Amino acid sequence: MSPDRPVGPPSPDAPVPLDAAAFEQAVASPRFLLFKHSLVCPISAAAFSEYRRFVAAHPDVPTGWIDVIGQRPLARGISERTGIRHESPQAMWFVNGKVTWTASHAGINATSLARVTSA
Repeated sequence: MSPDRPVGPPSPDAPVPLDAAAFEQAVASPRFLLFKHSLVCPISAAAFSEYRRFVAAHPDVPTGWIDVIGQRPLARGISERTGIRHESPQAMWFVNGKVTWTASHAGINATSLARVTSA
């Protein structure tokens, strides 16, 4: 492993990424926000900061994240399952198991996440 690749969550208080079983359970719920994150990308780090700000302000919204490098098979499987091209960072809003909204890069911010999850 590269010495400059962070290991684990981006900060000690960040939740751990979802595993495949937790993702399947979450996406089966009526609504779920997924954040796809690269631990080595500064753009993804900025979007993850916005995602965490959203999560702190909206603890009632079911959400989770995955590490697109460390969990590459899961990230690819989500793309295949949804038919949506993989990007990182990427946010996906699932309603009844189907993606109804997605955004990537600068399109991910606390305001956009709040808007889509409250609609």
